[in-house]
Amino acid sequence: MKLALLASLALACCPVFARAGAPDESSPARVTTVDLPVSAGSNRYYVSSRAPLAPNPLLKLPIGSIEPRGWLRRQLELMADGFTGRLSELSRFVKTNSGWLSGSGQGWEEVPYWLKGYGDLGYVLKDKAIMAEAGRWLDEALAGQDSDGFFGPPENRTRQDLWPNMIMLFALQSLYEATGDSRVIPFMRKYFQFEMSLAEEALLPGSWQKLRGGDNLQSVYWLYNRTGDAFLLELAGKLFRRTSDWTSPILSPERDRQWEASSFYHGVNIAMGWRQPGVYYQQSKDPELLRAVERNYALIRESYGQQPGGLFGADENIRPGKNDPRQASETCTMVEFMYSHESLMKITGRASYADRCEEIAFNSLPASTTPDLKGLHYLTAPNLVSCDSSGEHDFENSGTLVSYDPWSYRCCQHNFAFGWPYFAEHLWCATLDNGLAAVLYAPSRVSARAGEEGAEVTISEDTSYPFGEDISLTLGLDKPARFPLYLRIPDWCPEARLSLNGRELRAEARPSSYLRIDREWADGDRLVLSFAARLEVVTWPGVGRAVSVRRGPLWYSLQIGEEWKRYGGTDAWPAMEILPATPWNYALAVDPGRPEDSIAVARKAPVPGQPFTPEAAPIVLRAKAVRLPQWTAEGRMAGRVPPGPVKAEGPLEEISLIPLGCARLRLSVFPRAVR
Repeated sequence: MKLALLASLALACCPVFARAGAPDESSPARVTTVDLPVSAGSNRYYVSSRAPLAPNPLLKLPIGSIEPRGWLRRQLELMADGFTGRLSELSRFVKTNSGWLSGSGQGWEEVPYWLKGYGDLGYVLKDKAIMAEAGRWLDEALAGQDSDGFFGPPENRTRQDLWPNMIMLFALQSLYEATGDSRVIPFMRKYFQFEMSLAEEALLPGSWQKLRGGDNLQSVYWLYNRTGDAFLLELAGKLFRRTSDWTSPILSPERDRQWEASSFYHGVNIAMGWRQPGVYYQQSKDPELLRAVERNYALIRESYGQQPGGLFGADENIRPGKNDPRQASETCTMVEFMYSHESLMKITGRASYADRCEEIAFNSLPASTTPDLKGLHYLTAPNLVSCDSSGEHDFENSGTLVSYDPWSYRCCQHNFAFGWPYFAEHLWCATLDNGLAAVLYAPSRVSARAGEEGAEVTISEDTSYPFGEDISLTLGLDKPARFPLYLRIPDWCPEARLSLNGRELRAEARPSSYLRIDREWADGDRLVLSFAARLEVVTWPGVGRAVSVRRGPLWYSLQIGEEWKRYGGTDAWPAMEILPATPWNYALAVDPGRPEDSIAVARKAPVPGQPFTPEAAPIVLRAKAVRLPQWTAEGRMAGRVPPGPVKAEGPLEEISLIPLGCARLRLSVFPRAVR
C-alpha cells in the first residue's frame, strides 16, 4: 500500500461547517475544519516552546491532569498488579544490589526503562505505593550526582555511555511534572553542563547512545523551555551533530557501507531514532527535517511494514527478504514507535501521528502481553499461529521469543512499562490559543485551564472507542468561558456527525484533520462526535496482493482456537505457550471493492474492563473464506502468504474475525481466494 508523504507542513484553516443551531443564540458555536491547531504564540497556562524554538501546536498537560477511565484505566490497573508492578520480585535487574542503588550489580538500561513507565503509572493512577517505590529509586539517582554533573553507576562513566542516563532523564521529568520536585531542574542543568564540557568527539562516541541521541535532545529542549539557559541551545546543536544521521534514507547502499549499518537496522533504533530530525526541527526550523522524517517512515513501512497494526518486521533487525507478515516486532519497538508518534504529534500538530499511535495501541500492543498482564513476549507478528517456547521460528535471535513469560525478556520486560501510561497522558493536549484538543480517544476525564481568563474546565469523555464510534464530551465549568475545542478526525473516517446539546451541526469531515469548535461554553454543555466506521479490505502489493480487513481504527484477525500450556515459571507467575487448536490456513473470498458482500458485523457487545481477549471481543465479524490445504507451516511459523488471487476449490466457509488486539494467535494477512 503506497504511503503518501506529507505534501505540505504549512498551516491550513478552511471553514467548511455551518451552524445548524445552538442552544443559546447569544453564544453560537463556530465550527471549522483545520489541518492543524494554531501554531503561533504561546499558551498562558502551560509550558510552551521558548523562543527561538518553533512553537509546538500541541502541548502536553501536566501529569495527573488526565484521568483514564473504562477499559484504559483497567489496562493500567492490570499493569500495577501484573509484572510491571512486581518487577522487584521477577527481574534480576530490579534488585537492592543494582548499580542504580549504589550497589555492585548491573546498572545499564533496565532499571531506567522500568522507572520511565513505572513512575508514570503511579502518577496517572495516583497510586501512593507505586509513587513511593519509584521515588526510592529516583531519590538515589538525584542524590548520586557527581561534582561535575555526571550521574548514574560508575561503570557507565567508565564506558563513556550516556544512553542509560537519557532514559532516567525522562523519569525525572515526569517526577517534576507530577510533583514539582525542586531538585530536578538544577540536577538536569548540572548534568547538561557536564555534557557541554565534553569535547565534541567524546560526546556520544558510539553504540546505542549515538543512535538514540534524539532522546537526549528532547530532554535538553524540555529544560530549555523551563529555564531559558542559553547554553542548552548550543548543546542541542552539538548533540544533533553527534547523533547518527537520521536525515538520510535509512535503507540505502550508502547506509549498508557504514560501520553502524546493522545498528540502524535494529527495529527499536528505527522506532526511536527516525523522529530525531523532527525534534531538531524545533531549533533549526528547516522543513526538510520534517520531510526526512516522513521519507524514512514511508520507506520502512513500504519495505517492511506491508502489514496491519502500525509496525514493521524487525525481529531484531530488519533483514532483506524477511518482509512478510510472519516477521515480528519487539514489544520495545511498539512502545518506542508510539512515543515517536506522540512526540511528533506535539511538534507538528499533525493528526496523522495520532492516527499512527492509535493503530499500534489498539492493535499490536495488547497482544504483546497475556490478558492479565502477568506475562509478555518479545515478539509479536500479524501472522503468528503459534506462541510456543520451541524457538522453531525464522527470527534473527534464537530461543523462546513468542511464548509469554514474566521472567525472561530483558529489555521488553522493563520498557513495556511506559506504553499505556504515556498513551493516557497524551489523550488531551493544550493548544497555543488557550484551548484544549482531544487528540487520542479513550474514556477519560481531563481537568485543565482554558480561555483568556484561565477558566477551570473539566471534560468527561464517555466512549467505547475504539470498539464504538461515538465520542460524548460533557463540560464542567464554574462559570461560562470562551475557548476553542479541537476534536481530531481519524484518517479512516470520511464523514462524521457533530451535535451540541442535542442539536446537530452540519459537518463535512476531512480525514486526519481537526474540528475546531469555538464558543462560550457553559456548565453541562454536551458535544457528541459520531464517526462513520466502514468495512475496508486493504490490499498489500508487496505481499503478493494479500489482503487484510479493517473497520475504523481496528484491524481484524482470524479467531484461532487457543490451547494454553504452562512450560515454566511458578503457579503465581507461570510461563505460558499458546498453541493453535483450530485451523488457520484460510483465504478470504472477498471482493476488495465490495467487502460488505462477504463480510458483516456478527456481534456488538458492551466493552468490558479487559476487552482484549478472544472471548470478550466487543466486535466480531463473519467472513466468507476457503481453506488452503497447500498453505502449511514452516516449523512453528505460518508459511509465507501464497500470492493471490488464489484459485480455491474447497467449500466456502464462514469464519470469525476478531480485533487484532484481542488475538494472541493471529492470522491477519490473508491470501485472497477466487472461485
